[in-house]
Amino acid sequence: MTTEEQRMRLEQLRKTLKSAGFAGMIVPRTDEFQGEYVPACAERLHWLTGFSGSWGSAVIGQSSAALIVDGRYTIQATRETAGLNIELLSPETPSLLGFLKKSFRPKERIAHDPWLSTISETRHLTQIAAKAGLTLLPVVNNPIDTLWEDRPNAPHNPVNGHPKKFSGMSAKDKLKLIAETLQKSDADAVLLADPLAVAWAFNIRGTDIPHTPAALTRAFVTKSGKATLFVEADRLEKTARVEIGKTTTIKPPTSLTMALKQLGKQKRRVMLDPSNCPEAIRMVLHKAGALIVEGADLCVRPRALKNKTEQQGARAAHLRDGAAVCNFLFWLQSQKPEGELTEKSAQEKLLEIRKATGKLVDLSFGTISASGPNAAQPHYHVQKGQGRKLRNGEIYLIDSGGQYRDGTTDITRTTIIGEPTAAMRKHFTLVLKGMIAVSVARFPTGTTGVQLDALARAALWQHGYDFDHGTGHGVGSFLSVHEGPARISKAGHVALEPGMILSNEPGYYLKGKYGIRIENLLLVAPLKKPKQGDRPMLSFETLSFAPIDRRLIDTTLLTRSELQWLDGYHAGVLTTLKARVAKDALPWLQKACAPLT
Repeated sequence: MTTEEQRMRLEQLRKTLKSAGFAGMIVPRTDEFQGEYVPACAERLHWLTGFSGSWGSAVIGQSSAALIVDGRYTIQATRETAGLNIELLSPETPSLLGFLKKSFRPKERIAHDPWLSTISETRHLTQIAAKAGLTLLPVVNNPIDTLWEDRPNAPHNPVNGHPKKFSGMSAKDKLKLIAETLQKSDADAVLLADPLAVAWAFNIRGTDIPHTPAALTRAFVTKSGKATLFVEADRLEKTARVEIGKTTTIKPPTSLTMALKQLGKQKRRVMLDPSNCPEAIRMVLHKAGALIVEGADLCVRPRALKNKTEQQGARAAHLRDGAAVCNFLFWLQSQKPEGELTEKSAQEKLLEIRKATGKLVDLSFGTISASGPNAAQPHYHVQKGQGRKLRNGEIYLIDSGGQYRDGTTDITRTTIIGEPTAAMRKHFTLVLKGMIAVSVARFPTGTTGVQLDALARAALWQHGYDFDHGTGHGVGSFLSVHEGPARISKAGHVALEPGMILSNEPGYYLKGKYGIRIENLLLVAPLKKPKQGDRPMLSFETLSFAPIDRRLIDTTLLTRSELQWLDGYHAGVLTTLKARVAKDALPWLQKACAPLT
């Protein structure tokens, strides 16, 4: 898509809005299901602005426009919207408020699609608009959908069952758990608006969303345990249809609005999670007379607390995936530094190796394969062509993961092509120190992610550095690679609990030069109470297995205990994977895992 074509689309939208009496419109990256990853038919923000990141939103006015992105996407957004006169804003409220005040006149109306914003987001945007003297109003039909002539069709893919041998718990028992929780609340029923909640509760999986094995579905569960799943019956694989049919009424998605109105007519108290339920659903229920009870999604916490079956599945998936990553790293080191290897061909090789396991269902997200200055963009992706060639003396970062029936993986390794500079080794080692600090952390029950986040940054802070993303996110079980409610970040205010799986991925990014990130997944586990202690403690079990590039480590910056951890980790990698890697990769693995002390 050319810049001129993007300008035409923006002007078409402006004319359409003006004729409808609107001065502008909010265009978020999300779809009707509020997902991080969306189907092609929901890529409205990309269609309009060219921005392809997984998070952001635009404010389009008659003579100005802005794109709201966080630190992961500032470089990418600048590049992808070049020439469109789009201002970049930070997610903080003052940034958006300032733009609205200077770009719109008081009392003007701003449009938004209530299916594309949650209840909470709509309230937040309404308040900001009011402070700017503007009115935020919903539109019945999204004008972008009318203007988008070659818009892809909505997905209509098969929906499969996720058997108990992988889930560890039947759908019947999960629905019972939800009903029991409802009985303790003031609600008669709960709407599961998030497809990931539906996938977990009903033990179903799909391919509607890129890299996330979920189907775009919603469901109701009542406090008596009765459930209604809104999905086209012809999409349900036979075994799944029979299993679900034992506990659940199946209705087409087109009947959702009627079901909402019926609940309103019956004056039912319906629980909605304002953080993931579309404002449009709240509007229908409210207008129909339902009593809305706001509460957290009843599936979020139990989904995050992996049971024994899911934990064992995660371990198996990571062993399989770790061997694939090792085979890739061996292959990478065998390539000529100044050969024809590119970012694209490297990521394709890793995918090929993962597929060779015979167990890979999909990638867990689009692989970040970045060399040199591209690695300084935390969420860089090869967009067109082959990307950069991997060059001698440059850092290469690969952040990737797999979706396996027994678990979801996510791992990042930063390596050097040729020989590193002293600065590279220093920055890499400071990142490694933060990664080790989180890995070995012991903490009392009730500890939140924000309390652990500083451990990953402390070594960088001592030298005047930091990174502009969270240290870790939750990870699902053959579901989303980014899962709540807990995270290790400056905004991580949920307590970590046994069974949660989180990433540990501090980084450092030197714009225009290189980027560094080291990532393992961790399982929160109970820790036996120390003899001198007086309260229950938790720790982390490392799930990921792959060598950390020794050539980038400055051992003079590591403490004795950090060196001992690293040698112990590498010894574990070698012991665990030596029988799993390719035979010709074993000598490389032995050398890569050799002790540093």
